[in-house]
Amino acid sequence: MAYMTNNLTTKFKSIIKLFKDQNKINDQFLTCLGSLSLEDLIAIKFELSASNINNRLYGFDVWRNSQYIIKDAILKFAISKTNSKKDAARFLGLTYAEFSKLCKKYDTYNIFKDCEL
Repeated sequence: MAYMTNNLTTKFKSIIKLFKDQNKINDQFLTCLGSLSLEDLIAIKFELSASNINNRLYGFDVWRNSQYIIKDAILKFAISKTNSKKDAARFLGLTYAEFSKLCKKYDTYNIFKDCEL
């Protein structure tokens, strides 16, 4: 039984729970968020970011970095919704070695460092 518990390396690592615990989001926000498409959400986030810097994203190549942003989000989702790192790799169609390399590249586990298992 101890083997099974140790194997569940990503279980209960919810991004929603993490952000709720940090008071970054609440149920009302999640209800509103659920009515938006992913594309709309990304557009809103970029607009908010641009408005904070006087609508100038000069120097940040949004188009070429979008793939990085999306892959980082997908890695976080896979970790939060699977029971182990191996399950997350399989979910994404990656080998475990590829998955581990990408998590290191994107520093994916850092967001979950303070999560309780």
